[in-house]
Amino acid sequence: MTATTTRATAKTPPTAARLPLGTLVRAHLACARMEFRAALTYRTAYLSSFAMMLLQIWLLTVVWRALYDGRAEVDGLSLATMTAYATLTTLQYQLVSPWRSSPIDQRVREGKVAVDLLRPVGFPGQMLAGQLGWASAAVPVLLVALPFALLIGAGQAPASTAAGLAYPVALIGALLVNQLLGLLLGLVSFWTLEVSGALMAYRFVAQFFSGALVPLWFMPGPVRAAAEWLPFQATAYTPAAVYLGQVEGLGIVAALGVQLAWIGALGALTAFVWSRARHRVMSQGG
Repeated sequence: MTATTTRATAKTPPTAARLPLGTLVRAHLACARMEFRAALTYRTAYLSSFAMMLLQIWLLTVVWRALYDGRAEVDGLSLATMTAYATLTTLQYQLVSPWRSSPIDQRVREGKVAVDLLRPVGFPGQMLAGQLGWASAAVPVLLVALPFALLIGAGQAPASTAAGLAYPVALIGALLVNQLLGLLLGLVSFWTLEVSGALMAYRFVAQFFSGALVPLWFMPGPVRAAAEWLPFQATAYTPAAVYLGQVEGLGIVAALGVQLAWIGALGALTAFVWSRARHRVMSQGG
């Protein structure tokens, strides 16, 4: 990308670190609301994505029933648990990984990033809040689609009280890990302008290694080892495994700890990449 060199004649806005906490919170909520409303304007895209979600649940259910071939269990896992896993991961992946991961590449191509940089709220914070607002637009449609998803696939109650309490925490962790990954991918556009090709490859790799299609416990040893060292398993497998009781006791604490570690690592990496990306554009005033 060719950097746009300019002189800033407007008064420099206060940095995010100097703003009162309440002002910062309201600013980020405003970014989230704008993207929430924008997401709801793309009704056709959203409805088609949910139709595809229901189709995926049905196909996965058919595939797993065929693979079980009338057997009650495979490797100690019942067909009911497996179909519940397929239904749950597909539903939560619709929330955690929306069809648009980040608006950064579009804003860079259109030059709107210069306006974003003049705001007193940090650019990564603006984008992350917007991404979370966009993802939250899936909630009302998910609630409507839930009965159909359970009818097509299968569902079951949390494996235990601990699993029921830990699942929302794991789901929030999955959302944050995935949104930070999307933010990092979006920041690449400061160098490439276009990330659609990389995004397609990323979504394929992320969905596979997250366990959204095949749970980690069915993956071959080397593939499972690779998945466990990548952040993607924290976005689908971890919350589903917690909910269904595949990790229990201290295993739940360890799984949530891995999510927290990835949130910290990805946050630090985002800060580093942004420290380099911000020099690609200098905003103009007057």
